[in-house]
Amino acid sequence: MVLAFLVLLASCTPAESVTTSSSAGEPSNSSTSTTTTDEPVTSSTAVDPGESTTTAGPTATTTTTTLPQLTGLAYEKVAGGFSFPVFVDAPPGDDRLFVATKDGRIHIIKDGATLVQPFLDISEPTNNDGEQGLLGLAFHPDYASNGLFYVHYSDRHGDTKIFEYRVGSNPDLADLETARLLLVVTQPASNHNGGMLAFGPDGYLYIGLGDGGGAGDRYGNGQRPDTLLGTLLRIDPVGGDPVGGLAYAIPPDNPFVDGGGAPEVWAYGLRNPWRFSFDGDLLYIGDVGQNRWEEIDVVSASAAGINYGWPIMEGNSCFSPSSGCDTDGLLLPIAEYSHGDGCSVTGGYVYRGAAIPELAGRYFYSDYCGGWLRSFVNEDGVATDMQDHTGQVGSLDSVVSFGTDSFGELYVTTSGGDVWKLVGER
Repeated sequence: MVLAFLVLLASCTPAESVTTSSSAGEPSNSSTSTTTTDEPVTSSTAVDPGESTTTAGPTATTTTTTLPQLTGLAYEKVAGGFSFPVFVDAPPGDDRLFVATKDGRIHIIKDGATLVQPFLDISEPTNNDGEQGLLGLAFHPDYASNGLFYVHYSDRHGDTKIFEYRVGSNPDLADLETARLLLVVTQPASNHNGGMLAFGPDGYLYIGLGDGGGAGDRYGNGQRPDTLLGTLLRIDPVGGDPVGGLAYAIPPDNPFVDGGGAPEVWAYGLRNPWRFSFDGDLLYIGDVGQNRWEEIDVVSASAAGINYGWPIMEGNSCFSPSSGCDTDGLLLPIAEYSHGDGCSVTGGYVYRGAAIPELAGRYFYSDYCGGWLRSFVNEDGVATDMQDHTGQVGSLDSVVSFGTDSFGELYVTTSGGDVWKLVGER
C-alpha cells in the first residue's frame, strides 16, 4: 500500500536517484530569535510570487516569559498504530487532536490517549486504494457554536466528494445523520486527487484538486479554469443563497463569477496540490512535480485568478516546450528542489505556536521519499534563511502530511501510522 501510494502520488520517473539530506549545524542559543542556525540547503527561488501583508493589531500590555535557551529540535511521538494517517487538525480553541486516516476514519487523541471509537467512520463509502481515500478534513471557524466540519474523500467509483457533517450530542462523536453532500467531482484517473481542505482568513472554504491524474497533464486540465480539476476552489459552504441549486454559495468576488471559468475556481494551473495552508494573508502550496522538480508556491491569499503554470512549467523549468514556455501571467514557485532530494513534496505550515518562539515565521515542509525536515522564511516573496533540520530531528519514513493543533504547534504524520510533534529541546 505504501509503495502504491508513493508511485501514484508522485506519478513520475525521477531522473536522479533519491537521497536524504542530513546537513545540520549548531542550534540557536537565543530564546527570542526567529530563525535557527542549521546549515542552509541549496534551492532555487523566484521573486514576486505575491506580497507579504502585515496587519497591525491593537496595542496590549503583555507579560514576557523568559524561556531557557533553545538547544535543538526533536520529534516527539504523540501516537501510533493508525491506518495511514493523512492529516492532523483541531477545532479552534479545542485541546483535542483529530487524526484523519486514509481508510475513512477520524480519530481523537484526548488527554494523551487515542479514543477507541472513531469520531467519524465513513470507511464503507470510501475507496481506500492508492492515492484515493479520506484525504482532507477542515473544521468550521465557528465549530464551537455550530459543530460543522468538512471532509474530502474518494467514493467507491473513485470520484471526489466533499461532505459536511455536524458533531453529535457527544462532543467526541459526529452525527452521521447530518451528512450533507456539497460537491462531487468526477475523476478520470485514480491519482492526483489533491485532497486538502482549509478555511481561509476570509472565512471561505478552499478545496485543492489535482489535474485528473495520469502523467503530463494527460487530460488537458492544467490550463483550463473552466474545469474544477487542477485548481484551488473557493466556496461558501453555509452562507448566502445557493447558486443554481448548488449546496453551497459562490463568493461574489471569485475571479470567474462573470465568466471565463468555473465560478468555484479561485486559482488554476496546479498539478497535484498535496497540502496548502494559510498564514495570515499568505497562502502556501506544496505542488507535486512530474519528472524533476517539486515546488512551494506562496501568494497573497486575496490574489484571485492565479495561474500556477502547470503544465507549461514544472517548478521554474519549462515542461512543455510546445507551449513556448512563456511565463507571462504565471506565478513561479518561491522554492523548489530536484528529485535528487525526494520524489513528492509534502507541503506544511508556517510555525505560529508559542512553545518554540525561535521558529516563528518559518515555513516547514518535507518530502514523501526524502523524509527530511526543511524550512525557510518568506521575505517579500523570496525564500530566505533556508534550513535543513534533519540532523537534529532525524529522518522519518514516508512523510505524508503536516498538521497543527489549536495552539499552532506543528505535527507530522507518516505512512507507517505514527503522529509526531515538533518540539524544542532546552
